[in-house]
Parts: sequence; structure tokens; C-alpha cells
Amino acid sequence: MSKLHTVSLVDALAATLRRRVLDGGFDPGAGLTEQEVAADYDVSRPTAKTAITTLVQEGLLRREPHKTAHVPQLFRADVEDLFLVRIPLEIGVVALLVADPSAGSALADAARAVTDLAAVPEGAPTSDFVDADLGFHRALVAAVGSPRLTRLYAGLSGEIHLSMVQTRWALGRDRIVAEHQGVLDALRAGDGARAGHLMQTHLEGACAALTATMRDPDPG
Repeated sequence: MSKLHTVSLVDALAATLRRRVLDGGFDPGAGLTEQEVAADYDVSRPTAKTAITTLVQEGLLRREPHKTAHVPQLFRADVEDLFLVRIPLEIGVVALLVADPSAGSALADAARAVTDLAAVPEGAPTSDFVDADLGFHRALVAAVGSPRLTRLYAGLSGEIHLSMVQTRWALGRDRIVAEHQGVLDALRAGDGARAGHLMQTHLEGACAALTATMRDPDPG
């Protein structure tokens, strides 16, 4: 029983820290030590260490050997590298869904994600908006039915989310809803070429919007 309690406590602490990072509760570069987290949340140091490690694995924190974990400051090159991986991966997801006759029923979650994003109020926290946006993309990946692909995309999602929060994601809700709906409509129609083109255009636009507001690291 105590082991189950420990696991749930770690999950709860990781969720709390994740929310703070994605809500901008920690400045980029800010360190999170096991001692501070343990004291702030009244947990043991092993619990704090495991929760921090979870966020490191998600890309929301970085930790070099023998140094404190910290919130990364993402730069233009980081976002370009993320989309270097993300664009062909998600175009591939679209191609797989079009080729799978049984995938149609699996798109229900993607459709709900479009509706959920449209319902996010304009004044909502940036992290809520970003999570609703990414929900559509996660739903498409999940619809493929590959556990390894889902894990791979989850490994990218933390940094994608963080980059969007750090730039105060400014594409606009209505534009994103319309672009998501266009991809979904093309998938339902079995039009792979159009679905792939719309996804590529959507992601290239996102990359351009993000990098336009980001800076390069200071020389030296």
C-alpha cells in the first residue's frame, strides 16, 4: 500500500511542478533543487528527486551532470530543431491515418479537441490555450495506435508546449481552430494529399510565428 501511495504522491507533485513551469511560475534559467521542492511541498527528497526527473524526461526541465535542474530558456534554434522533427513526423501520422480504413472512428478525440480549443476563452492562461491546441495533435498521434509513436511524441510535447508558452503563443485561436478543422475534414474525406499539405502548412506557419518572436543566445 505504501508503494502505491508513493507513486501517486510523485505523480501529484510532478503535475503541480509541470503546471507551474507551463504557467510561467519559474523564470527561464531558474533552478529547482530537491531540497527546495521537498521543503516547499512537504515531501521527502526522494519524492522531490523523482518528480524533478519526470519533468527532465519531458523536456520541461534540463539538468547537466552535477548541476541543479532548471527551466530551459528556449531559443530560435531550439524551436527550429523541434519542428525539424515534428513536421515530418506529423505529416507521416496523417498519411498513416488516411491509409487505415479503421482510423475514421479514432478521429473522434481529434474532433473533440477542435471543439475544446474553440471554447477556450480569449483571456484564458496561455498554458490552457496551448494544451487545448496540442490536444488535437496528440489525438491524431494516438489514433495511429502505436505505443512507441505515442511515447515519441510525448517526448517532444513538453518542449513544444514550453516554447509556445515562452513566446506567448500568438497565432490566434480562430486561425488554429480553422486549420485543425481543415486537416480533420481532409482526413475524413480520405484526401491524403490535402491533409498532408494542410498539416505541413499549419506547422510551418506555427514554426515561423514562434521563431519570429524568439532570440538567439547571447554571444559568449
